[in-house]
Amino acid sequence: MAGPLPSGEYLDGYDHILSEVCATGRRLTRDEVESRRALGERAAEAGHGLRTLVHQHLEMTRAACPDLPRASFDQVLAAFDQVIDALAEGHERAQLLAVRQEEAARREFIDDLLYGRSDPGTLAERAARFGLLLSHAHAVAVATGPEAYDDAHPVTRGVERALFGRFRNRRTLYVTKEGRLVCVAPADQEDVLLYFAEQAHAAADGVQVAIGRSQPGAGGIAHSYEEALNALDLAGRMGLDDPVLRAADLLVFPVLIRDRQALADLVRSALAPLQRTRGGARPMLETLNAYFASGYVAAEAARRLSLSVRAFTYRLERIHQLTGADPADPIHRYTLQTAVIGARLLDWPDSEL
Repeated sequence: MAGPLPSGEYLDGYDHILSEVCATGRRLTRDEVESRRALGERAAEAGHGLRTLVHQHLEMTRAACPDLPRASFDQVLAAFDQVIDALAEGHERAQLLAVRQEEAARREFIDDLLYGRSDPGTLAERAARFGLLLSHAHAVAVATGPEAYDDAHPVTRGVERALFGRFRNRRTLYVTKEGRLVCVAPADQEDVLLYFAEQAHAAADGVQVAIGRSQPGAGGIAHSYEEALNALDLAGRMGLDDPVLRAADLLVFPVLIRDRQALADLVRSALAPLQRTRGGARPMLETLNAYFASGYVAAEAARRLSLSVRAFTYRLERIHQLTGADPADPIHRYTLQTAVIGARLLDWPDSEL
């Protein structure tokens, strides 16, 4: 914090202005107003408060004209008002610039942190300023909803108040990025991420949260953030509506998609015959999805699709006839289930393989 105002440093030229105002009753010139603005900026940049600055000028004003007639004193007060207005404008301008520079530095740090674009050593030094210790492992949670969230959005503010009220000075980071809410927490503080997810769901309908795996080091945060984003993307393609997704539970899907050509070959080989049915392949894919999701119980799967058990079992038999794979056979079932997952990952049959 800055100390007392240096004697006279921010009063430079003010005594000359007062003497001329007392003698002539004139108003300040444009250059004099601009000089007061510059002094106000300098005081703000040095960390001095506006109240102290005003008090110093008021003392000089009183000392300069103790015995002026009322009319002349009114002219001095008018000049004093101009000076204070200019000082305040310069002071506020410097404060606004400092806020903007701080926000720009914060945004640059967040980009470097989440995308791993900075030297780890430098990033660790900058992270300490924002309360993170990158020597620890961290995990990232990302919340997305039906609308984009920025720093001023009521949902953003509500979640922020809840997090601060619950955890206060824990070494966490809460930001917005590309319309999503992002929370970074040490690996041993999973309760922070779960509470973040809970509050995000409470603040808005239709929010889905993904949590990346905890990763060590400066690059670990970028890795965990990417996992969370990939989990949200995967949920959209796979129709996963779980309110909270864990990247650790979805690792099989990146493995499947890694060899896209092999996965496309499997989908074509196992499921292409379903396109010969009336209505195309989609109803049969829905049948298989329901069957697998219900634990291979035909009655439960039929209920999910609002079909009779007889109609549902007829569909399973038709799938067996067309593909040569029996959904009730464990070996055939594994092939069909993997192919169905691949179809959802590749958006088939809506997209060409």
